[in-house]
Amino acid sequence: MFKTRLLSGIVLVAIIVAFGILGGYYLFGFTLAISLIGMYELYRVFKIERTALGLFGYLAAICYDLNLLWHFIPGRDAAVMIFAGLFILLMAVFVFGYPKFDVTQVMASFFGMFYVAVMLSFVYRLRTEIPNGLYLVFLIYLCAWGSDTFAYVSGKTFGKGGKHKMTPKLSPNKTIEGGIGGVLGAGIITAIYCTIFASAMNLDATKIVILALIAAAGGLVSMIGDLCASAIKRFYDIKDYGKLIPGHGGIMDRFDSIIITAPIIYYLAFLFV
Repeated sequence: MFKTRLLSGIVLVAIIVAFGILGGYYLFGFTLAISLIGMYELYRVFKIERTALGLFGYLAAICYDLNLLWHFIPGRDAAVMIFAGLFILLMAVFVFGYPKFDVTQVMASFFGMFYVAVMLSFVYRLRTEIPNGLYLVFLIYLCAWGSDTFAYVSGKTFGKGGKHKMTPKLSPNKTIEGGIGGVLGAGIITAIYCTIFASAMNLDATKIVILALIAAAGGLVSMIGDLCASAIKRFYDIKDYGKLIPGHGGIMDRFDSIIITAPIIYYLAFLFV
């Protein structure tokens, strides 16, 4: 099991690095693909993955991402127009299909589109819209997965016995000590990364510190993303969202923290770097 998890993890990282470097249409296609797969996995929890509710969710996600690429909907309210259109279509399905779907399923369709597709789109946006995007895009993964690794090590080292549990009912093994270690670890690994590429990114010491602080904030938020995805699984009594990535589960199992970290890194980098 560990070998399978390790090998698939290495392949996944290699794929992410490759698409991150390529950028453009390649990263766009990759981001859209994992968004749709993630939505399918999430919709499957609510049993709407192959229904009209799911179909309209997928179409809205595709429209949203394509508009980022081609801007075929003019104006600053393009996203609002897409959300409003999706909302109206979902209400129509609910009303004219009544009582086939319940309210939870209708809300899940809208939630899934925003939670997965919109949030993950910031991976592409960070790479494309922000100066030094080629380097900054990898901060998303360093924050999310680096934080998770440091949190695990810190929790095992300093949180033995689980004296200070972070969320006792949701995830009893996660400790406050582990959380602190994850936040600090995200900042430290980012500082090292930025120091290595300081010349290419034209960074001085002040900007490296700023990016480390941004990464620490991203690491903190990534824990919320991880716990949120876990809460949904626990509430609906499922082990994994899927089996696409051997040893890791599905897209939602592996990208749960990426989903919520991506927009945080994007906006903080846009404001302070």
